[in-house]
Amino acid sequence: MEAENHTELSEFLLFGFSENSELQPLLFGLFLPMYLFTVLGNLLIIMAITCDSHFHIPMYFFLSKLSFVGICFLSTTVSKMLVNIQAESKDISYIGRLVQMYFLMFFAGVDNFLLTVMVYDCFVAICHPLHYTVIMTSHLCALVFPMSWFIICSASLLQILLMKRLTFSTGTEILHFFCNLAQLLRVACSDTLINNIFSYVAAALLWVFPVIGILFSYYPIVSSLMKMSSIAGKYKAFYTCGSQLSIASLYYGTGLGDYVGSALTHSSQRRLITSVMYTVVTPMVNPFIYSLRNKDMKRALGRLLSRAASCP
Repeated sequence: MEAENHTELSEFLLFGFSENSELQPLLFGLFLPMYLFTVLGNLLIIMAITCDSHFHIPMYFFLSKLSFVGICFLSTTVSKMLVNIQAESKDISYIGRLVQMYFLMFFAGVDNFLLTVMVYDCFVAICHPLHYTVIMTSHLCALVFPMSWFIICSASLLQILLMKRLTFSTGTEILHFFCNLAQLLRVACSDTLINNIFSYVAAALLWVFPVIGILFSYYPIVSSLMKMSSIAGKYKAFYTCGSQLSIASLYYGTGLGDYVGSALTHSSQRRLITSVMYTVVTPMVNPFIYSLRNKDMKRALGRLLSRAASCP
């Protein structure tokens, strides 16, 4: 029973994608370029929005925050995996596990909020265009964002405090490339009833309700688009909404799939694939969807790169 004692020095083993040592260089060579590309692409979006006064509107304000959170979200999971592959180690400390879990839940919650607010912004712009400047004010954006950070921060901190009451065996194996909450609750040595209840409530508030809000927002959006007489205006609106819907569908679809799958199935490979989709692929395709498909963003990026190239 001594192995089950909870200590601050307990270590966990993140098994990642494969225990085969020959595959580790391949995984490192695959995920490192994806990580660097995601960081660079989202940084360019942030810089373009910050430096161009034409983008100082609510939609691009939230887009810059989404890019920043995407970098942080990816760094929370992939950076530890890359370090472990390079060091040929699977260990993560007890404190490291709590820190990774906290930031993972925090940035996932902020991501949910931003995607929902961006859809609402699109809803107001299309369904209530005459009242857009009255509803989506800079004061509202500046107020809502820190409030959401505080709420999500508090919920994540409470989840971590609940995790501290659990005990684990020394050398607990986690069949994932990051500290997945559902997986940790499954391998805990103590009663997890309170943790499970809170995780279900948090999932409903941070995942299910935003999805319902997005679906209800898109119904009037599509109805308004179908009534537009201008073909050019309809195409531009579909273009913008389609980009947001693509990101939201990919993120929420795979995120909910990973959460439900972790609770219902023991298939580690399936969970790993869905986890990669919403923690790695979604932040990576963000620059493609919001820049390469947006003419204004492409021009702003071109001007930004031109100024950077002209600097001595």
